[in-house]
Amino acid sequence: MKSIIKFFASGQSYFIDFIRVAIFVVMVWIGGLKAFNYEADGIVPFVINSPFMKFFYHNTGNTAKKDKGEIVAEYNLYKNLEGKTVKNNIDWHESNGTYAFSYGLGLVIVIIGLSVLLGIWFPKIGFWGGILTAGMSITTLTFLITTPEVYVPNLGGDFQTPQHGFPYLSGAGRLVIKDIIMLAGGLIIASNSAQKIISSSIKS
Repeated sequence: MKSIIKFFASGQSYFIDFIRVAIFVVMVWIGGLKAFNYEADGIVPFVINSPFMKFFYHNTGNTAKKDKGEIVAEYNLYKNLEGKTVKNNIDWHESNGTYAFSYGLGLVIVIIGLSVLLGIWFPKIGFWGGILTAGMSITTLTFLITTPEVYVPNLGGDFQTPQHGFPYLSGAGRLVIKDIIMLAGGLIIASNSAQKIISSSIKS
């Protein structure tokens, strides 16, 4: 047991580098997917409801009528299910600026991921990578407040579902809440990079 404890105690620096690699993989993979329409479509509810990001879209605030006359946010009528492509929906997203914004966002995410990885060898770059990771995670976590889709809706059925609204996270909500881990990882990376910068300045 003591040898296991010593192994983990002595391996902290390697584990922090593993956090860097893990964040790099997540950022580059997800950032890269932002170049594809299905991923760009999927982030619309988050962006269009965010007071910090909605100005990137052209159709923010628009409403429309559903089949039964219910007034809803317009984007609800143009959702492409993952794996399904509808030309009319794509046209709406193009007019909305969905894809252009997604390409830019994806590039930013990939750059952050690369800066986090480079922190293994270049602490100053890694420091800013950690700070930006934490900042991006905080922005993502605000979606828990601004995005209706992060909680289970009451769609009816044989009787009213007792599990809807806060705190019942939907699939989208469960995805968002995990950014708490990214936030912690970014802060750890920034702190570790700062320690390396200070240590290097003392030695020089």
